[in-house]
Amino acid sequence: MCFQVIDAIAKAISSTPGCSLLDVDPGPSTNRTVYTFVGSPQAVVEGALSAARVAFQLIDMSKHSGEHPRMGAMDVCPFIPVKNVTMEECVSCGNQLGQRLADDLHVPVYLYGEAAHKDNRKSLPSIRAGEYEALPEKLKKPEWAPDFGPSSFVPTWGATVTGARKFLIAYNVNLLSTKEQAHRIALDIREQGRGQEQPGRLKKVQGMGWYLDEANLAQVSTNLMDFEETALHTVYEEIRKDAEELNLPVVGSQIVGLIPLKAVLDCADFYIQRDGLFILEEEHKVRLVISRLGLDSLGPFVAKERIIEYMVEKSEQDERLVSLPLQQFIRSVGARTAAPGGGSVSAAVAAMGAALGCMVGQMTYGKRQFESLDGTMRRLIPPFHQAMNELISMVDADSTAFNSYMSALKLPKKTTDEIKRREAAMQEGLKRAVGVPLSLAERVSVLWPSLKEMVCYGNLACKSDLQVAAKALETAVFGAYYNVLINLKDINDETFKSAVRNLSPAMAILLVEMYIVVQIKTLLHINEPHFQSSPKLAEVLKNRSDLHDIVGHR
Repeated sequence: MCFQVIDAIAKAISSTPGCSLLDVDPGPSTNRTVYTFVGSPQAVVEGALSAARVAFQLIDMSKHSGEHPRMGAMDVCPFIPVKNVTMEECVSCGNQLGQRLADDLHVPVYLYGEAAHKDNRKSLPSIRAGEYEALPEKLKKPEWAPDFGPSSFVPTWGATVTGARKFLIAYNVNLLSTKEQAHRIALDIREQGRGQEQPGRLKKVQGMGWYLDEANLAQVSTNLMDFEETALHTVYEEIRKDAEELNLPVVGSQIVGLIPLKAVLDCADFYIQRDGLFILEEEHKVRLVISRLGLDSLGPFVAKERIIEYMVEKSEQDERLVSLPLQQFIRSVGARTAAPGGGSVSAAVAAMGAALGCMVGQMTYGKRQFESLDGTMRRLIPPFHQAMNELISMVDADSTAFNSYMSALKLPKKTTDEIKRREAAMQEGLKRAVGVPLSLAERVSVLWPSLKEMVCYGNLACKSDLQVAAKALETAVFGAYYNVLINLKDINDETFKSAVRNLSPAMAILLVEMYIVVQIKTLLHINEPHFQSSPKLAEVLKNRSDLHDIVGHR
């Protein structure tokens, strides 16, 4: 496909209101370009239709050839839920696009994946069998009548497949071999295998071998249909193992288009665990995967441009509280608005408490004088690091939950039905407003054993940081507790209220108890006799009474 055609289609997509074009990935040998764009359901349907109209004018399939299987100018257009969209909505998008392609361009369209109306059309290779060249005869068969459009062959277009599916990862492993050797490995690892009698080893994986003339190497080209069932590293390691048995060198691999962040982090976790590595930061995990898989072997792999979550974040206006500068966040708390309020502040304070615990661990790990504690720090640091990231997300989650309740209050209440809908929305909002601080308290409560150990083994130069960490976490759970109480009283679901009341005081007491343990059983040499000598506090802890009793005697 010439670059003028590629650019014209890209322009059609990017100029569609509400569409953000994230990636354009052309392949010279495959003579195929993958476009990735995001937007609201209606916007992406319009973007796909705009692309199809341009392709209809500029592409002549009767003159097309390439390594990749294909059957049409717009070969396949899947809709994939990325954020705040359901699979059902994506199925609807596929149906809308199919109908409009048929109406506007008068071309045959098939539905596949989650949108398929027939079992034999769920799989793309099944629909594509015979490719473009087989369409004239295939369209004459009743069992292959298109879901939309005519059953007649359109030579310049072919046919289009659309529908809905999970995120597919197009992943190719490079070999210094022949096309035939690469295809031999593909047959062994792909789910379809060599046929029903000889299935392959990897579930939800499609594969074939081909040769890239521009790179002067072969590839085992795969599609990971469900990376949570068969992971990226599993595909790479299985191909590498087969290549070693054939004495064929593996020289990196390639992601075509974009990849979900979770797929990359899952891969990083595999190598971290297998090789006994200690890596915390997301950026470092991404670098590890790029290195281990050789993702930059055929060109730079820029994570910010190839991981879909990073691209979506870049395309959207980031209005999250946690993205505000610190002074702006504080001023937003002090503004004349109900949110952000105590719940978001509690989450922010908790995140900072966890961050301090993580910091002390990192200030201990890798130093010569604490070398004997490296193993201990490798165990203690990750819980704080993980909690820090999870608690950061709760800053916005709390405000979002509260705002959902406020939105429910503004719903109309003129009719009986409107009153019922408003009340149901209010109750759901209140439950969400309880759920976030409750999750915060639960998340913090599991940190106390780790903090206690960190106090015992951490760098003594950081003792004040640990004191602040303990107090910050304590403060956060007190704040969470009171946020639970203020919202719980207006909830009508007695079963829900009872479950929360049975859980919350125990967590709050556990927090204070562990805080005292941390303070009086440490290597910090801090003497706080008022914690040890208060009969009232000891009685409260012993009886597991309501948190109000503790607050009243602090």
